[in-house]
Amino acid sequence: MSTPYLNQAGKLVSAFEGQDELFSSAFGILREAIAQRVFPCASVAVTFDGQLRALRALGRFTYDADSPEVMPATIFDLASLTKPAATTSMAMILYERGLVELDAPVAGTVPEFRSTKDPRRKTITFRMLLAHSSGLPAYEKLFVRARSREELLRAAFASPLTADPGTRAEYSDIGFIVLAVALERIPQESLDSFCRREVFGQLAMGNTAFNPPQEMRSQIPPTADERREEGEPSAGASDKPRSTFRNRIIQGEVQDENAYVLGGVAGHAGLFSTAEDLARFANAMLLGGATIVRPETVALFTARQKQPPGTSRALGWDTPSNPSQSGKYFGFTSYGHLGYTGTSLWIDPERKLSITLLTNRTWPDCSNRAIKQLRARFHDAVVEALTGE
Repeated sequence: MSTPYLNQAGKLVSAFEGQDELFSSAFGILREAIAQRVFPCASVAVTFDGQLRALRALGRFTYDADSPEVMPATIFDLASLTKPAATTSMAMILYERGLVELDAPVAGTVPEFRSTKDPRRKTITFRMLLAHSSGLPAYEKLFVRARSREELLRAAFASPLTADPGTRAEYSDIGFIVLAVALERIPQESLDSFCRREVFGQLAMGNTAFNPPQEMRSQIPPTADERREEGEPSAGASDKPRSTFRNRIIQGEVQDENAYVLGGVAGHAGLFSTAEDLARFANAMLLGGATIVRPETVALFTARQKQPPGTSRALGWDTPSNPSQSGKYFGFTSYGHLGYTGTSLWIDPERKLSITLLTNRTWPDCSNRAIKQLRARFHDAVVEALTGE
């Protein structure tokens, strides 16, 4: 059973006793996906009008019949859900305290980010990093040439721009690596420590953290099999979907290799959590920030940006595009985010609805991308069950 928790509206009522009947179609979609090996397992939480209407786990850690069953309390690697749940939350709090000016240049806080070769870098602002319009590349295998946090950060700071700042929206892990460093410099505190106190602690997210302790790792579904076959080279120089970077099964440690080299705490990836903890976070957002920020701050960060033209990005969040993995029912004021390991969180303020879906679709490798279609079908089935649409 779920443990109800308190927020500004009072107690969030656990109301999922009839969930199997109500969400039979939605859960059936997940069972079908598991049977078709879209992912080995899934954990779901749905909040609707202040109630926790679904908290369900399906499948096993891997496709092996003797693998452990997933439980509602099972912890997952959130991958890029780290961006909104941790990094953006820290940005919102610092902004509200007057410590972050969105249109201030990041190089003013991180001087190493400047470049004598490319003066455009000094025009990149906090807003651009949050909105993925900085011109920094989407992704680079920095871990191939960087073997320490310091080396990888130097490589991230030196990543060549792929566009003029502010002219194009391109989702960028590199940008959020830089953003997290800038945010940490302001209070002189790590992302991990700050969020543990100011976000996860405030919202009673007791199962949310970076770098789960060693004794808990066997209780977390694995995300990748990086064991090399005989004669197989390290995956650093390969574009194959299967990484062999660490030459072991990745379980309870961050799947993202850049985040791993950064010590497991990074602005773009590294957070672990449960579906129920993310439901608590989502409910706080639906309540206008609950105990962590004010409603005006939530509204500012979750509104779709007007620049660059055509972007679907908010500040640290995404909004539904066409087509969208959120499905066909999430409206213009909705916002959410996806994670590479097969995680997602979508929030609809008009419906007072949030849907959390956690999976380990990257097991045993990253080749299966069928979750892109699955997410939309699942979200549609949840909305239809609750609203009759």
